[in-house]
Amino acid sequence: MLHYFPFSHNTYAMTMGLQPLGARPLIEIDAPLYGGELAQKHALLNDDPCYYTQAMPGSEAAQWEALALVLHDLARHHPQHCTLHIAGERWHWHNHLLGVDAEFCYGDAATLPQAPLDWVGRQVQEDLLILAGDHTAGFPLVAGQLCFANMWCLDEKLGQSFLAIHDPVPLFAAQLGRPSTLLMERLKLERPVWRLNWSIVANNWLNLASRFAEQNRQSKQHVTAANAGERCFLRVERQGLARLPESGAVLFTIHTYLSALAEECRDHDRAERILGTVRSIPPDVLAYKGIASFHDSLCTWLEHVWRPQ
Repeated sequence: MLHYFPFSHNTYAMTMGLQPLGARPLIEIDAPLYGGELAQKHALLNDDPCYYTQAMPGSEAAQWEALALVLHDLARHHPQHCTLHIAGERWHWHNHLLGVDAEFCYGDAATLPQAPLDWVGRQVQEDLLILAGDHTAGFPLVAGQLCFANMWCLDEKLGQSFLAIHDPVPLFAAQLGRPSTLLMERLKLERPVWRLNWSIVANNWLNLASRFAEQNRQSKQHVTAANAGERCFLRVERQGLARLPESGAVLFTIHTYLSALAEECRDHDRAERILGTVRSIPPDVLAYKGIASFHDSLCTWLEHVWRPQ
C-alpha cells in the first residue's frame, strides 16, 4: 500500500491540503523503484527531449538555483546515495545509485551536458517545474522537465500564469484561486510546503502525457465491475513548493506514486474512504479527473469489496 493516502474523509472535498515540509525531504528516493523510473525518464528524454523538457529565455538563473536546491536536499536527506562537495564555484557531485560522478562550475552551462534543470531532473523521480516569482505576470511557468504528467504537457502550459494553468480544473478558480495566489505571493524562503493530489486511472503508466490521450481512453474501456480492482490504480502526487533565494521563483516538484486499487482496498478504512469519495465527486470533477466513463463499474466493485464490519 502507498505511504501517502490522500483521503482523510468519506466525502469529496476540494482543498489545498498544504502542510509545512519542515525537516522532511523535498526530494524523495523510492529506492526499489528508483532505477526503473529513472530509466523510463532517460528513455523519454532521449527519444523526444523537446517534448519533455522546455525552458523560456531568461530562466537560466532560476534553473541553477533549482539545481542547487535539489542537490543540497539529496545530499542532506540521502547521504547514503548522494554526496556533494563545493570548493568555490567548483562543485563535485556523486550519485551512487546512478553511478554519476560529475564536476562542474556553478552557473557555467558549458560545464554540464544538459541545461541545469534537465540535468538534475535526470537524477530524481520527481518532475520539476519552475514558476517565475513575478506576481504581476501571475507567476508564469518558465521551465520544466515533465516526464510523468497526468494528461497535460509543457507544450500546453509553458508561459501561462499559475491560474491559467489551472483554468481547466472545475471549481478551482472559485474555491482555490485566491488562496493559491496568496500562497505563491507569501511562500517563504526556507519554509517549503507540500500537499497531495490524486486521481484514479485505468492503467499503471507513469507517463500519461497529453499525446497518449487516445491510448488512455482505450484503457478505460476494459474496466468492469469484476476487474476494477486490478485494472484501476490510485495515482497520488506528492507535490512540493519551495521558494528560490535569488530569483524569487518557485520550484514545484511532483513525485508520482501508483498502487493497484485492490491493494489499497485490502485496508477496510481505505476502501471506505475511497468509496465515499468516489460516490460524492461532482460530475464535472469526475469528467476532469477522467473517471466518468468507468465510474459506475468502479463504484460497483468498491461496494462489493467494502462490507460494513
